[in-house]
Amino acid sequence: MKKTDRIAEFVAQLPTDAEAEFDPRYLGFFHCFNQQQYYEAHDVLEDLWLQGRQDPEQGNYRYFKGLIQVAGAFVHLQKQRLRPWHPKDGKRARPASRLFQLAADNLAGYRPVHMALDVDALCALCLGLKQEIESSGFTLNPWEPEAAPQLELKLQ
Repeated sequence: MKKTDRIAEFVAQLPTDAEAEFDPRYLGFFHCFNQQQYYEAHDVLEDLWLQGRQDPEQGNYRYFKGLIQVAGAFVHLQKQRLRPWHPKDGKRARPASRLFQLAADNLAGYRPVHMALDVDALCALCLGLKQEIESSGFTLNPWEPEAAPQLELKLQ
């Protein structure tokens, strides 16, 4: 089964709102992210993002890229939290910090609110976590499963 088919099947199983104005993959990103399924959130939105690669300066290409980078940063922190002793997973703070900065850079052009998301708040979250990680000399992992951030859309 191709990745695109696998993603379509996965998205079809997610809870949906028949009245939603957004692509199910966009909504699926938030569902997965809020369930701490960061890798799946990345995959679901990447499928939508890749559709815009022909003209990256148009539409939501950088917006989706920024959201994917946010999810990727949390993948790094989650893996480090689960296996801090692992030679590779134990050193994921630096790439997480880098992804938080890239995400904030890509999302900045969509401030303050875009597609029902408070982009200002998300950029502040990314830059705050980046600062925490860097000020600790890349030894602190600020992600806690019990206090994981939730990304909420302001749907009407």
